[in-house]
Amino acid sequence: MSEHISRKELKHDKVRETIEHGAEAVLSHTQFLSIVLLVIIVVAAGYFGWKIYSDRQTAKAQAALDDAMKVFNAAILTPGQPSLPGEITYVDPAQRSQDAEVKLSAVAAKYPSTKPGRLARYYSALCLMDLDKLNQASEELNKLETGSDKELAALANFQKALIAERTGKSDQAIQMLRALVDSGSILVPKPMVQLELAGVLKQSNPKEAVALYQQIKKDYPNTAIADQADQALTEIAPRS
Repeated sequence: MSEHISRKELKHDKVRETIEHGAEAVLSHTQFLSIVLLVIIVVAAGYFGWKIYSDRQTAKAQAALDDAMKVFNAAILTPGQPSLPGEITYVDPAQRSQDAEVKLSAVAAKYPSTKPGRLARYYSALCLMDLDKLNQASEELNKLETGSDKELAALANFQKALIAERTGKSDQAIQMLRALVDSGSILVPKPMVQLELAGVLKQSNPKEAVALYQQIKKDYPNTAIADQADQALTEIAPRS
């Protein structure tokens, strides 16, 4: 046998080596793609599993909220006033608020991470305010203030400002309302906040209150809120 490798043999070895390296690369690439595909399948399965669970929880929470809101919105009858068959009614507003709060707080506790659950917490706080349980109401509203739902957070902050006003903390109420004026909230519109702010300012700063009422009339003419501002101006005028 010759000790020297012929050009033909050398070329054959290089071809074989190229084929082997190519096969290795293809195999490694295939394994990598398989791993990536497996990861995608696992992530997708987890996401869709969570989505199905989340949707089911939201649907259950919405049904429970709808049931609780029937009590929250129940009609208050005057003595002797008949009710329609199957209609939930009350003669005592406090009793309605108490019953509604029990149902709403149960929804909030069971479905805290769902939107219906957070709404239930908000309405539960309103019931507590109606029952003059202002500290408890504030605690519930605080849980909504830091949530991702900016509109619900704005509603919670507005109610907290009302609580501050009711408990004689006018400076705190004014500070919170000023922050809400330019929040851009849809559910807590600017004129509504301005009207409430002017109402708080009537005692401590009547001149600013008058300016706010006049601004409301100018910015929102021929509206119900402008009429309220006009009425408030007639009441504040003698003291300003």
